[in-house]
Amino acid sequence: MDLRKLQSVLFLFFLAGAGFWPAAGQEIVTAERFLESVSERYGSIRDYEARIAIRSGNTDMYGALSHLAPSFLRIDFTTPAEQVIVFDGELLTVYLPEYRAVLNQVVSAGRRPGASGASLASAQGLILLRRNYISAFVTGPEPVPLEEGSGEMVVKLRLVRRLISEGFREIIMSVDPATRLIRRIEGRTIADSLVRFDFSQIQINQGIPEGRFLYDSPASANLYNNFLFRDTD
Repeated sequence: MDLRKLQSVLFLFFLAGAGFWPAAGQEIVTAERFLESVSERYGSIRDYEARIAIRSGNTDMYGALSHLAPSFLRIDFTTPAEQVIVFDGELLTVYLPEYRAVLNQVVSAGRRPGASGASLASAQGLILLRRNYISAFVTGPEPVPLEEGSGEMVVKLRLVRRLISEGFREIIMSVDPATRLIRRIEGRTIADSLVRFDFSQIQINQGIPEGRFLYDSPASANLYNNFLFRDTD
């Protein structure tokens, strides 16, 4: 995977942390109210686990996702085998076994609302999402097939960026109407490429320890720092 594609995946990876927001129990009429109630409820989720499938262009990746509020995130991949992405709230680490490379990026508080998207995996992040994107239902609040020919029904929400500085010009979120959990997140870049996250086997508030987000990289791997941006920029 080239660096530009990896950056797009990582940006939406942090958005994916906000993809397990249970919606409020009351009926939601507008897309804006949907996001508002999601933001209110997300603060009550301490942790979650899920199986994740990622498609970026013609590349497919599969793994296990873990999140611990407010900012801990980790993906342990089965495809590519042994690949890892970990964020502990301050340091983003990516291990690429194909290249025996460890990529590190310190994410300062000032950077979190920007290119990294890390702060979007929080209640405050959802406020930023509502601020930076215009929300609307794709066809209305009624469930529709996840994709053509699918028997799985979801509610689809479209988010369109307000500013050209946002990494994705459009985001589509597909929500399971029974569980009110995000089933799929799709982000379309300026170059019209698609990054898609699918979630399954979701488990919430399982008592994930912080130790899960400690990562010891292989001693033989080459280390590269500030691969996304220089923290002093």
